[in-house]
Amino acid sequence: MKKVLYLLVISLLAGVAMTSCKDDETYAEQKEKERKAVASFLARNPLCLRNSEGEVLLETKAIKVISEEQFYAQDSTTNVEENEYVLFGSTGVYMQIVREGVGESIKEGETKRLICRYFEYNILGDSLQSASNVLYWTTTPDILDVSNNSGTITASFNNKINGGGAMFTFYKSTVVPNGWVTPLRFVKVGRQTSAEDGIAKVRLIVPHGEGQSDATSNVYPCFYELTYQEMRD
Repeated sequence: MKKVLYLLVISLLAGVAMTSCKDDETYAEQKEKERKAVASFLARNPLCLRNSEGEVLLETKAIKVISEEQFYAQDSTTNVEENEYVLFGSTGVYMQIVREGVGESIKEGETKRLICRYFEYNILGDSLQSASNVLYWTTTPDILDVSNNSGTITASFNNKINGGGAMFTFYKSTVVPNGWVTPLRFVKVGRQTSAEDGIAKVRLIVPHGEGQSDATSNVYPCFYELTYQEMRD
């Protein structure tokens, strides 16, 4: 009897091990699909993104990837005419600073409340997934509460002021994707005082590990175009 039980336990453990291996392989395959999708996205020439109605969201030439070293050597800027994006090796996030913004960056020990508008394009699905830079969300933008604690920037979506913007509505979470926080180290997020003021604007390629909850769970990368602006009191 003990021998039978022993064999059953061994069989069960073997089954669990096989399932785990299979899951690992599946995740590895998903990550490989993500990697290939990003590589293909970077090489598109022209790079043209459209919504479900066929309207153009963004049209530009193929992306030129630069290193962090080159990015810092260029005074933390990216050449938009060359369609440069810096790749942050530790996270896999690609970033282009389209406009640095107005005002000042977030200083150590400072907290700011920002208005953020965006569109989110699912690179693997090759489709627009969500957006707040449209008429429907004009009065309910995404609001970010951002703090700089000893050089580490953290952020959360505020869903108390207006019930939450598009990101909170779509993903039911106050957690801001890590990829969205990355540009806040480099842009200025003051208030717009005139129509001519160019508020901070960036473009990002965010892998699943730095993205929103659904991207993390289902292993897909997203492209974002974002603007940041300090909210008025």
